[in-house]
Amino acid sequence: MRIARVVGNIAATIKHDHYRGHKIMLVQPVDEGGNNAGDSFVAVDFVQAGIGDFVLVIKEGGASRMVFGYEDSPVHAVIVGFIDEIQTGKRGSIVKLI
Repeated sequence: MRIARVVGNIAATIKHDHYRGHKIMLVQPVDEGGNNAGDSFVAVDFVQAGIGDFVLVIKEGGASRMVFGYEDSPVHAVIVGFIDEIQTGKRGSIVKLI
């Protein structure tokens, strides 16, 4: 799983049947401090995320297809949750992302 920030909404008037009812979003991976950490990628939204939201993304084909419930879904990444804050073992490490 990856921590990411939603940075864009992708308009697709024609898309695979399994995507119906789900937005396609552009997400930017971030580190535990909310700083950019890698290249952006496309993810199918299962939680009604919006631009600027910090989200939890499954970025692995097999696990992503399990979320869809179809073994043959053409999907590589899925947004599955919102992130409000991150707390690590370091002192003063709570980072509020909302």
